[in-house]
Amino acid sequence: MLKRFQEALDQRKEAGILRTLKPELTGIDFFSNDYLGLARNEKFQFKLLQLVQENPKLLTGSSGSRLISGNSNTVTEVENYIAGQHHYPEALLFYSGYNANLALFSALPDRHDVIIVDEKIHRSVHDACKMSHAKKIKFRHNDLEDLENILKKQMATCYIAIESLYSMDGDLAPITDVAVLAKKYNAALIVDEAHAFGVFGYGLIEKYQLQEDVFAAVITYGKALGVHGAAILCNETVKSYLVNFASPFIYTTSAQDFLWVSIKTGYKFIKQRPDLEDKLSQNIKIFRNQNIETPSSEISPIQAIIIPDNHQLKALQETLSARNFLTYAVYSPAVKAGTERLRICLHSFNTEKEILEMAAIIRRFV
Repeated sequence: MLKRFQEALDQRKEAGILRTLKPELTGIDFFSNDYLGLARNEKFQFKLLQLVQENPKLLTGSSGSRLISGNSNTVTEVENYIAGQHHYPEALLFYSGYNANLALFSALPDRHDVIIVDEKIHRSVHDACKMSHAKKIKFRHNDLEDLENILKKQMATCYIAIESLYSMDGDLAPITDVAVLAKKYNAALIVDEAHAFGVFGYGLIEKYQLQEDVFAAVITYGKALGVHGAAILCNETVKSYLVNFASPFIYTTSAQDFLWVSIKTGYKFIKQRPDLEDKLSQNIKIFRNQNIETPSSEISPIQAIIIPDNHQLKALQETLSARNFLTYAVYSPAVKAGTERLRICLHSFNTEKEILEMAAIIRRFV
């Protein structure tokens, strides 16, 4: 058995794509999802510290799943707060966005249903589809015509799964047009807002007022909010169904209350600091003005630089690293062979000088 595992690892090592855990890196951050800088914001950290000092019990474990001993007035109050902020009837909190997607797509569709997913949807959705036993069909990335052709052929109940902002290409979904198609074919649209929340206010659903058209949404807090956890936004029936039938919710020990109050504190903090989103937008414009070819949206904090040559990609990342720039190179199989890329993440705290220096190095390789 171990021989098979080792052979697979050796193959990745020979291909130069073996993943390893590395020590914490220090440098100029162009690789984290800390878009608004809350994970390093001392004022935000001080607010969280005050909460703990006022109520140390927040740090203790929940002692069980939420259906046994792990529920609390705190988590219920925070869910109500989140639902109100996003103008949805209900919210259900999870420890991570991965678990939230597992819960949604493993519990709601059954073996008689069809889940139609954008081919570039997050891995968590693909994993969840395996748990659901529903039929899964991929449609070409952001291709409305392909999506409609698939919808036309279906006789079963359909779920459509998209991200509002895609994490590998940094491009936006045509979310309003997808919502129109979902309504036309009576399909349930589920949107993952992991990378859009905080970057575009509360996300693209909020921006385009699509709450009535989006059956359920996933909001995650480990990115722009600088904390952890995720919420599913939905109606009362869906929430009750998930509480009763979603294994990732039922059989997971609830997080400590500190996580939930951190999330609420984060909402209040970004509401008081609109300048963080504005500064991020300015930095994105600075980078885009460097005329580096990318498939990413001109307003996205994620900018992908396609470099299909593994050796050239590695050389670029190492050159940037030597200059203290932290970036992330994405090799296959994380993306399709031939679409390997340098993934640049821009933040509100990056300076113009840093962006220009990094861009100058990239231009030498592309």
